[in-house]
Amino acid sequence: MTLEHSPITTQLQTSPLRLENVTKCFGAVVAVDSVSLDIPRGAFTTLLGPSGCGKTTLLRIIAGFYEPDEGHIFLDDKCIDQMPTHLRGTAMVFQDYALWPHMTVFDNIAYGLRMNKTPQDEIDQRVHATMQLVEMPADFLKRRPTELSGGQQQRVALARALIVRPRVLLLDEPLSNLDAKVRQRLRLEIRSLQRRIGITTIYVTHDQEEALSMSDVVVVMNQGRVVQVGLPEEIYRRPGTAFVAEFLGVSNVLRGVVSQDGKSVGVAGVTIPCPGAPDSAVTVVFKADEAEPIAPDARVSDAVVFEGDVLEAFFFGAMYRHFVNVNENTILVDRPTRIGTKRVRLAIPRDKIQVFTEK
Repeated sequence: MTLEHSPITTQLQTSPLRLENVTKCFGAVVAVDSVSLDIPRGAFTTLLGPSGCGKTTLLRIIAGFYEPDEGHIFLDDKCIDQMPTHLRGTAMVFQDYALWPHMTVFDNIAYGLRMNKTPQDEIDQRVHATMQLVEMPADFLKRRPTELSGGQQQRVALARALIVRPRVLLLDEPLSNLDAKVRQRLRLEIRSLQRRIGITTIYVTHDQEEALSMSDVVVVMNQGRVVQVGLPEEIYRRPGTAFVAEFLGVSNVLRGVVSQDGKSVGVAGVTIPCPGAPDSAVTVVFKADEAEPIAPDARVSDAVVFEGDVLEAFFFGAMYRHFVNVNENTILVDRPTRIGTKRVRLAIPRDKIQVFTEK
C-alpha cells in the first residue's frame, strides 16, 4: 500500500523501507497478515490501531526481533530478512525504555557503540553530542536510570537509539507510561528532533491524537492488516472504511437500509439521498462535531436533518458532548456550548456523511 499523490507529499515519495506481503503467525493467530507497505524517506510514519492489531509485531519484524513467516523487507532495496538486528541500520526505543538499571546513563547510551568496538575517545565525543541532541545536561551522565524521571529515562532511551546513527528509528509506544503533561511536551520534542535530523521514523501508537499531531503519514491497522494509508488530515476527513471513521475521532456509526431503487438510504427514521447505493446493508458515519443544532423552523439545504431528545450532556472542558435519542438511535453531538433545549433538530452537511458497505 502506497501513499496517494498529493502536493504535500511530493517530498515523501522515495521509500528507503519497503515491506512486501509480510506475514507473521503465532500458532493459530495471524498477527500480521500479508502487509505490503512503503515507508517514505525522512518522514515520520505512525502505525496506528487498537491493541492487538499487529502494529508492534510489525515493528519488531522490521527491527529483526521476529522473522516473518512469509514476505520480505527491503532497506534501500537491500533485502534484510535474514540480517542480524544490529546490522540492519535500525534502532528501537521500547515502551518500557529497557535501560540497564545497574549502568550509568553514560554506559546505557554508549552500549551500542561498545558492542561495535568503537574507540573510547569517539564514544566520549558521541555520547556528549547525543546528550545535547536530546537536550539533557551532561551532569546526568553519572546518574543511574532509577534516579531519573520517566521523561528523562525516555530521553536516555532515545539517545541510546540515536547514537548508533541508524537509518531508520523505530519507536514502540514510547510515551504511554508518562503522565499527560510530560507526554504532551515529549511529543513536541520528539517531532522537533526528528525534523532536525531528518531520520526516517516509524512510530507505534494506539493514541489517535498522538498519530494525527505528530505524523507526516498515518498507517491504520486492524486485525493484522493495513486498512488505510495517508496524510493525517486525509485519514481523518476521508476515512476509507467504517472502521477507520469510527476509530479516528468521535463518530456516529449507524446502521442504514438501502431503498429498493438503490437511490437512497434510510437511517434513524430519515431518508438520505444516495444515488448508486450498494444493494446490501450499509453503515452511515458522521463525526460528532459535524452535527449542528438548528432552530425548529429553520430550513437548510444540502444537509440531512435529524430530530430527537437530548438525554445527557457531559462537559469536557473545550466542549460539551451530548447524547441525543433519535428514533431509538443514540447520536453524539459535540458543541462548544451546551444545547439548552430538551428537543433538538440537528443538521449534518451531506458531504460530511459517509456511507460504507457492511462486510
